[in-house]
Amino acid sequence: MSVDEHTVRRVARLARIAVEDHEVTKLKGELDAILAFVEELSALDVESVEPMTSVIPASARLREDVVDDGENPEAVLMNAPSREADFYVVPKVVE
Repeated sequence: MSVDEHTVRRVARLARIAVEDHEVTKLKGELDAILAFVEELSALDVESVEPMTSVIPASARLREDVVDDGENPEAVLMNAPSREADFYVVPKVVE
């Protein structure tokens, strides 16, 4: 399947992406490549593959969800760009 320039402009409009005239040809090639890859995927035999309901199998054991303060503020703040005592310093966003 191949897309034309009209389709490229329509997809860009639907995605609310500003596309200049000189970009249409490049995007047409990229969309053609994406569609070719999707066509390759449709050729795969997936009859014996069970549909997934999640990316994590239901049988996966998850850790217990508990509140933890990290118990080591020095390690927690090690990569902070700015800190004061045991706290992150962030820019003020509300006047």
